[in-house]
Amino acid sequence: MSLDLVFYNPNKFGLDLKKVDSDVYLDNVYLGKFQLDTLMHISKSSEFILPSSVEVDMQNLMKNAVQLMFKKEMLIRATGSVRVGKAGIYKTLPFNYEGRQAINLFK
Repeated sequence: MSLDLVFYNPNKFGLDLKKVDSDVYLDNVYLGKFQLDTLMHISKSSEFILPSSVEVDMQNLMKNAVQLMFKKEMLIRATGSVRVGKAGIYKTLPFNYEGRQAINLFK
């Protein structure tokens, strides 16, 4: 599955994003693994788009497809780590994201 994720960097300095490794869940159903292994510059105090690709666990998704299909809103959760840095010095940091998103599959 491919999607564009929009983030905001609230810092007063830019960063370089080198790697992302996370597990993605929809309503606590494991969707798959999201990985990014590309160097990307993030400007200070700005939004940025992260083109994303998730390796979907189709077997697990199909078991829960009917109940997920008719929901108007889903809880999206991602847990993992990012490798960020500046001037060639990088650090791996854990992250957790959780938020509700309106979804209309029949639009």
